Amino acid sequence: MNDSLMNDSRAQTEADAAATVEDIVRRAGTSFYWAMRRLPENKRRAMYGIYAFCREVDDIADGGDAVEDKLAGLGQWRGEIKRLYGDQPRTPVTLALSRAVGEFGLKKEDFSAVIDGMEMDAVPEVRLADMDELTLYCDRVACAVGRLSVQVFGLGEEMGKKLAFAQGQALQLTNILRDIANDARQGRLYIPRDLLDSHNIAAGDLSSVLRHPAFPKACETLAGVAEQNFEKADAVIAECDHVKIRPAIVMMETYRRIFAKLKRRGWRRLDLPVSLSKLGKLWIVLRYGVF
Repeated sequence: MNDSLMNDSRAQTEADAAATVEDIVRRAGTSFYWAMRRLPENKRRAMYGIYAFCREVDDIADGGDAVEDKLAGLGQWRGEIKRLYGDQPRTPVTLALSRAVGEFGLKKEDFSAVIDGMEMDAVPEVRLADMDELTLYCDRVACAVGRLSVQVFGLGEEMGKKLAFAQGQALQLTNILRDIANDARQGRLYIPRDLLDSHNIAAGDLSSVLRHPAFPKACETLAGVAEQNFEKADAVIAECDHVKIRPAIVMMETYRRIFAKLKRRGWRRLDLPVSLSKLGKLWIVLRYGVF
């Protein structure tokens, strides 16, 4: 096969992979899909690939398989990321990312960090020792995704890293605070041990920890950390070209509203769900992601 035919075959394969990845993102039902749609084609495809990768590994970590099977599945993805950077991608997701890696300078260690975070979630019980471990967890599952994204958006390295860290911490802490009750039913508690100790909450089964009279104070402390990171992210966004980072702004505004609802609900009625309506999400997309 001559070089021209090989290039045509590779281009067709990448086009098919791009269509598959876009379908993954569309079927996920994320409101961020429409914000990503507004990006130039090369950036849009890169973001779809990043989102689809995160979706694939998250589904493994949160699935119902045995721990060893989850770790094996994540190990396969670790091998696939290695092949991606060896110019030998084999899955639709990594094929869709193959051009983006070189074009936008996506770093292998950020993809690997996401897998590291999923491995933290794949075990039967999740307990974090201290705030440093919580920060590391958030960095892996959220900030690393942000670092990949800001590369695509075209932010400078210093500005990009600041936004990725602050926004990633704010958004993941919001997730943690929103999902406390549901996570506990799965044997997971992301409120770190040192924070519980500071409020004299003894270690025990998760239901007793969540019912402890001082547990809302621990949640409020963590909410304060999230709030600080929202403010830091806002300060960085104020210095950015908003057109470049529309998807990031849509995420910020979506999670800001969820966080505000959590604060209003408080931390004593953890089983009371907090979410945004479809109309509310649509308004955010139209306001911050389209116009």
